[in-house]
Amino acid sequence: MNTLFFCPMWGLESLGYAEAARRVKAAGYDGMEIAVWDGKYDEAVKAVRDNSLELVLMAFCVGNTFDEMKRSYRQWLDKTTSYKPLFVNSHTGKDFFTFEQNAELIRLAAEVQKQTGVRIVHETHRGRFTYSAPATQHYLANFPDLRLTADFSHWVNVAESYLADQPENVRRAIDRSEHIHCRVGQPEAPQVSDPRAPEWKDALETHAKWWDAIRTAQQKAGARTLTITCEFGPAPGYLPTLPYTQQPVVSQWDVNVFMKDFLKKRWSV
Repeated sequence: MNTLFFCPMWGLESLGYAEAARRVKAAGYDGMEIAVWDGKYDEAVKAVRDNSLELVLMAFCVGNTFDEMKRSYRQWLDKTTSYKPLFVNSHTGKDFFTFEQNAELIRLAAEVQKQTGVRIVHETHRGRFTYSAPATQHYLANFPDLRLTADFSHWVNVAESYLADQPENVRRAIDRSEHIHCRVGQPEAPQVSDPRAPEWKDALETHAKWWDAIRTAQQKAGARTLTITCEFGPAPGYLPTLPYTQQPVVSQWDVNVFMKDFLKKRWSV
């Protein structure tokens, strides 16, 4: 099974798409995962493909009401799939929507996937229908074809635990996961300060074992490719900063490169 590592555009916006893509290529990544918030799809896609990188695009639900979000989501899906990325990673629905409302958005994504031939996977993320491990189970049971982007750092944060008390919920999610966001979370935050630090050794290993299990499941399923985005986020917000100066405590870029190299070594790929 081929293993492809992606770098997020998130945190590289100041470079612009062309320079970011060149830097990503030079660092040994295989592709980029991009949320094109500025609308410059042509520029973003050209930069990625000019550097012989694979492309993953992101889709979102935006708006103040369900109807607004559904219209927005359809627009995101239509736009992203039109560029024929490797697949679309979707931030789908809301944690406060009813099951029926979120189900309507899942069915919409399935419809667009069928029409375009572009795979759409749904990220496990706070605030979305996949905001926690138990909340996601009802959707997995009702939508056998539903596939996930596994970012279990969010679930660790929501549960305030490393999910040891709900192994079956995690196992079922692992079996449906086709893409990995290898960010390491901890019970009080979706991102540890630095996964290289000894105090986060156990957190890193806990997440890595989940990623190992996803890799094994994909191999058993006969998947040709496993994709991983090294998605530690930037400051301000995800990356901790020092008070007053707002100086990041580590380099987001260095941490994501570390995650890529860590998994390459772990899996001998």
